[in-house]
Amino acid sequence: MLLGAMSLFSHDLAIDLGTSNTCVFARGAGIVVNEPSIVAVNTVTDQIEAVGNDAKEMIGRTPGSITAIRPMRDGVIADFEAAEKMLGYFIRKAHRRKSFVRPRVVIGVPSEITQVERRAVKDSAYRAKASEVHLVEEAMAAAIGAGLPITEASGNMIVDIGGGTTDIAVISLAGIVYSKSVRVAGNAMDEAITQHVKREHNLLIGERTAERIKIELGSAAPLATPRRMEVKGRHAIEGRPTTVTLNDEEVRKALSEPVRQMIQAVRDALERIPPELSADVCDRGIVLSGGGALLQNLDERLRLETGLPVQVAEDPLTSVVFGAGKMLSDFNLLRKISID
Repeated sequence: MLLGAMSLFSHDLAIDLGTSNTCVFARGAGIVVNEPSIVAVNTVTDQIEAVGNDAKEMIGRTPGSITAIRPMRDGVIADFEAAEKMLGYFIRKAHRRKSFVRPRVVIGVPSEITQVERRAVKDSAYRAKASEVHLVEEAMAAAIGAGLPITEASGNMIVDIGGGTTDIAVISLAGIVYSKSVRVAGNAMDEAITQHVKREHNLLIGERTAERIKIELGSAAPLATPRRMEVKGRHAIEGRPTTVTLNDEEVRKALSEPVRQMIQAVRDALERIPPELSADVCDRGIVLSGGGALLQNLDERLRLETGLPVQVAEDPLTSVVFGAGKMLSDFNLLRKISID
């Protein structure tokens, strides 16, 4: 009787292991974790001080003995040990700290991940006490999460703009006909803003400030009403705290290069897909997902540059994890599309 009751409660998890954020979806419960992919480590004791939201609060404010680490870079594991501890923490948190649970896990990864990077992701998940690990391409998971009819014999184009990578895919009959991953996405935009503010205003700002500027002022095409905001930082030469005012036009100029590279990757994809699927994409258009899809007027700019209909997924930030989550209850589909 106890065994029957236990089997009714599923421990399976879907994880979007992102460069900026990690989302965990538990079967039957929805999204149970959505926190920054950051680990704070004490360099003296080598102990983990904090993970996720708590670690993000420490960025730029830590004493010398504590370092805030981002284990993921460009969508793949850059720090193996920190990634393993972070995954373990998030899996335990998803299961309310129960240490005996060994879940089956589906993880979204960039489409051009190497064999070595693939192995690093799987090993980290196994060491974090997963019983089975299945990897799926983020673009495929995003397409499922965005509700695209991926099993039909017609082309569906998805552009998933995360923190570290922009993944572009054309999907037909539950298979990826074309995929491309470029390592230009949300973080590259933040970095472009940081460099612009330093170059033009002699102001040093942290990554949290850069991200806030991107959200409030960032755009890919002119806004209907101009915007301005005050930005605080440290003067690069004089070293004192300083405030400058930025406007949306200036930030748009700062973002022009990463935006151009992302749009060029989409244009390359359109040139390389088979003619029959091109016709489908012309009819159905392009779907944008991922946090980068929230950049103001990016859909409008893409529409202008490609001449195709462009729409943003209903909840772009969670498309990948919801798509991976749907596969937890459809193992036949998972077998078809996993890249193990």
